Amino acid sequence: MLLLLLLVPLFVWLYLRMQQRRRRFAASFGTLGLVQEAAGRKLGSRHHIPPAFFLAGLTILLLAMARPQTVVSLPRVEGTVILAFDVSGSMAADDLKPTRMEAAKAAALEFVQHQPTSVQIGIVAFSDGGFTVQPPTNDQDSILATINRLTPQRGTSLGQGILVSLNTIAGDVEPTPSLDNSQTPAPTITPTPLPEGTYTSAVIVLLTDGENNQAPDPLEAAQLASDRGVRIYPVGIGSTTGTLLKVEGFTVHTRLDEAMLQQVARLTDGAYYNAENEEELRAIYQNLDPQFVIKEEKMEVTSIFAGAGILVLLIGGTFSLLWFSRVP
Repeated sequence: MLLLLLLVPLFVWLYLRMQQRRRRFAASFGTLGLVQEAAGRKLGSRHHIPPAFFLAGLTILLLAMARPQTVVSLPRVEGTVILAFDVSGSMAADDLKPTRMEAAKAAALEFVQHQPTSVQIGIVAFSDGGFTVQPPTNDQDSILATINRLTPQRGTSLGQGILVSLNTIAGDVEPTPSLDNSQTPAPTITPTPLPEGTYTSAVIVLLTDGENNQAPDPLEAAQLASDRGVRIYPVGIGSTTGTLLKVEGFTVHTRLDEAMLQQVARLTDGAYYNAENEEELRAIYQNLDPQFVIKEEKMEVTSIFAGAGILVLLIGGTFSLLWFSRVP
């Protein structure tokens, strides 16, 4: 569409040709031509103003046809929810039907579909490591498609899930030296007062069975979240009685570790939920503290260009009617 701007020099050339023909035509009629030339000299540069407006308006309309975009800073009130999915091997257990993984997906899908548009949702998957699989967005279709693609993997590191979620919200977060949970008792940690400038408009929803067997220590990671004002809402997936699960030829007993998840929730001033209670899950976003933010977004400004082009054409037409009683 921008190639159509090559027509602008053509229009200028046509206009100059028309002016030459008009002068030759006027000169061929003797006295009548002198009168017209005198009138033209009296008008001076005004004679060319309406056509100039018409050319400018046409140029703007040609630009509008190219559907121009610009980056604008838009104010909005929003919060962020990170859904951190445990995709460890234990999530394949079937003490929640059909499996813990599918139960977690169902709870998450229900949660996403009831969120207001002012809440951005990101997806983090963690097993023995963790990574962001969907940056925070308002696009529900992308969020739901990402959730449906998740499948169980290997070991479990709650700490990795919390740290990756926190990095998705706050940027670079460095973990403190981790503790080996199998050899050292979990320390007693109490919440610390929140400093100014924290991320209170964001929460982490941790969908997991709570069984941790990888570093870093989940309570240390939760402390980092607490220090930044990010609340964690663990959602327990599974039963406290547990079930047997075959992993690489071995039969292991796996159960929901509610005590660990309740500690994480208490440390971050969050709340613990059970995946079977969907009504409580829907209410999580009500605990958000939305913040007023300015975000840069790409916006199509075709309508602005089209409106400006029409306005310039109208101005040119008005001048032409006032001065010459005609439209160029």
